[in-house]
Amino acid sequence: MAIFTDPIREHADFGPGDAEWLHLLVGDWQMVADLAFADLALWFPHPELGYVALAHVRPSTTHTVFHADFVGEGIRSDLLPLVEKAWGSRMIERSNETNWSSDMALRVEAVPMVRNGRTLAIVTSHMDLSSSRMPSRLELTYRQCAYDLLRMGTLGLWPDFASPTGSRRGAPRVGDGLIRLDAEGIVQYASPNGVSAFRRLGDGESLEGRSLAEVTAGLLKDRRMVDETLPLVVTGRMPWRSEIESRGVSLSLRAIPLRDEQQRFGALVLCRDVSELRRREMELVTKDATIREIHHRVKNNLQTVAALLRMQSRRMVSDEAKQGLEQAMRRVATIALVHETLSQGLAQSVDFDELIGRQFRLSAEVASPSQQVKTQRSGLFGELPSDFATPLALVINELVTNAVEHGLEGRTGTVWLIADRSESEAGEELLTVTVEDDGVGLPETPYTEGLGLQIVRTLVTSELGGTIAWKAREGNGTAVQIVLSLATR
Repeated sequence: MAIFTDPIREHADFGPGDAEWLHLLVGDWQMVADLAFADLALWFPHPELGYVALAHVRPSTTHTVFHADFVGEGIRSDLLPLVEKAWGSRMIERSNETNWSSDMALRVEAVPMVRNGRTLAIVTSHMDLSSSRMPSRLELTYRQCAYDLLRMGTLGLWPDFASPTGSRRGAPRVGDGLIRLDAEGIVQYASPNGVSAFRRLGDGESLEGRSLAEVTAGLLKDRRMVDETLPLVVTGRMPWRSEIESRGVSLSLRAIPLRDEQQRFGALVLCRDVSELRRREMELVTKDATIREIHHRVKNNLQTVAALLRMQSRRMVSDEAKQGLEQAMRRVATIALVHETLSQGLAQSVDFDELIGRQFRLSAEVASPSQQVKTQRSGLFGELPSDFATPLALVINELVTNAVEHGLEGRTGTVWLIADRSESEAGEELLTVTVEDDGVGLPETPYTEGLGLQIVRTLVTSELGGTIAWKAREGNGTAVQIVLSLATR
């Protein structure tokens, strides 16, 4: 989430890591909003607006206080004195009287975010007090946890740069389950969802009053597969993530140590049952491995077919039959090369330059075993859709073979392969592929297309949805130009 605009950067006197620390705060403060049952806003002083809102988060555990988005706007006059007081005192300041907004009674707190002895911004917490019922133990515990985290923010102890910043896929949230530990790792409180998560792992007793580390150790069946970070997470000593698996259930855990000026006095452990998520991920991994294996086997089978065609061509007495089998062998080998490339990665696109780099030179060498033919490439194909790979590689193979056999006609020469990506006037992305030779040029009289050129025309028009044209090359020789649209790929 971007929380700084150019005007804010102009007025911010931040030291090394200060901006990153605030970004880390905004990346993780959904947890605090959920624990506090309150909207949170981040404020920064501005010479014209007093204070300007840099970010805003709404709780997922209760209704929001602010339905309108006010990020980038100046602070309200009734909130300004409280924010200014917190900026100067570097302590959490609470409004003396209930703040009314529309039909809601609000409790507002201003929390200075202090790092290295300098106030960097102010977080305001806005909680709805209009409900008259007595708060439950869960609500009281959640609010105390939120206060402890915000208090750590005034000391520069939270957020912690050691906290996980990678993919949040499967990351536990407050509503998934919360366990509060004391300094010794004993469970002080476990939310109903937290208790249920450990029951699914096989623990049938109450968690409160027990060591979470001992509970977890008793659930492990194969300790050789334990994540090395698990002991530090279940004791609340480090702000890391870990995972435990037992009885087919996977539980994702995240620890947030609670500290004051002197020591660590406890920890929060968020837990989430990610069994279904991991099962789906395993299915995807299995499918990926299966597809890779299929591509690999297809490549091997095609290479076997090419070898059989080569053996059969050696037994042919007729030169025409032998030449036909050799051409078929080259086409099969080209398809095999594409499958070899596809088996190395399962992305939706293929680095066609890497693929065609080998194929281009090989096509010219196979078509000209007894003559000197140079090959030159220019331009970049770039990343192309994977369904482009086989037909386009076959087309280039046929055109290069045709240029060597019929354009150069046994003499020394050069074959060029040119790629150009451009954009049409309508904004459509185009790929232009040109194969040129410096041979005898196009025949003056009409000629009959052979099987190779019929394959080319069919692949270009039907498979690739493009156009193809033959023309005389400047100087001498022939140029074949193919234009393909990448817009719908």
